[in-house]
Amino acid sequence: MPKEVFGPGYAFLADPQVMTLPELIALTRAFVTLGVEKIRLTGGEPLLRADLPEYIRALKTELGVKDVALTTNGWLLEKLGPALRQAGLDRLNVSVDALDPAVAGRMNGQGFDVQRVLRGIDQAAQLGFPLKINCVAQRGVNDSEILPLAEYFRGRGHTLRFIEFMDVGNTNHWEPRAVIPAAELRDTIAAVWPLEPIGPAYRGEVAARYRYRDGRGEIGLISSVTAPFCRDCNRARLSADGKLFTCLFAGAGEDVLACLRAGAGPAELEAFVRRVWAGRTDRYSDERAELRAAGEPRAKVEMSYIGG
Repeated sequence: MPKEVFGPGYAFLADPQVMTLPELIALTRAFVTLGVEKIRLTGGEPLLRADLPEYIRALKTELGVKDVALTTNGWLLEKLGPALRQAGLDRLNVSVDALDPAVAGRMNGQGFDVQRVLRGIDQAAQLGFPLKINCVAQRGVNDSEILPLAEYFRGRGHTLRFIEFMDVGNTNHWEPRAVIPAAELRDTIAAVWPLEPIGPAYRGEVAARYRYRDGRGEIGLISSVTAPFCRDCNRARLSADGKLFTCLFAGAGEDVLACLRAGAGPAELEAFVRRVWAGRTDRYSDERAELRAAGEPRAKVEMSYIGG
């Protein structure tokens, strides 16, 4: 979250705007009843929510969700890892954009020490969490970190996923020239450690997977800019204030929390979600080039508001 925008004076959501734990469970139940089997907790930073372990426990025990994953910046992981494991969390994704302290500090916007994140990752591995590491690659920013990151995490057996720099929201200063294409990232790594492609682990997987030929793990490449995957997208996003989004690049969401607070029961919530999902037409990544060429302005929700 760029500190020049989201600084001390920024008006963040007040408590009454944010879903309570019972509301969150009720809304999640509607999705699960409609067939959702995988839930990812993201942000913003999900570990800032004090009742997160309780929610995870409810997802696993009360709602019976098969796969509960969490994406975090890792700053609080060392402290909260044991509670997450005890609650039943299945998997973790941790964001690490650089190993160099100066580069990492600039990218996280706060000067946070990446060593604390790396300690959290090591502890999470000791706790038995399957781990993936996410890196947003930006030309001229952290391109010098690609090979060090690959070497570090392949040595620890963690899958490293490179994500093309995307024009999510309106505050991340996105420019096409800052995008490092996934194919270039692959070739950079393969020139040092040969790779071979492997198939997706499940339908709708957004990362193209490659394994090291020497057997030292794998990498993933998420190419939303150079090779969009809108056609096979199967993700819905629920913001902390109960808005339902059907695209990462959407401008607005549908207020399902207002429906719940107006007294809707389970059947009405399910009908709300079904209507929104059935009516989705989002395909921004497919349309990006023509929209930019036409000079059409588009206000997009920030990624920190609805997660990745």
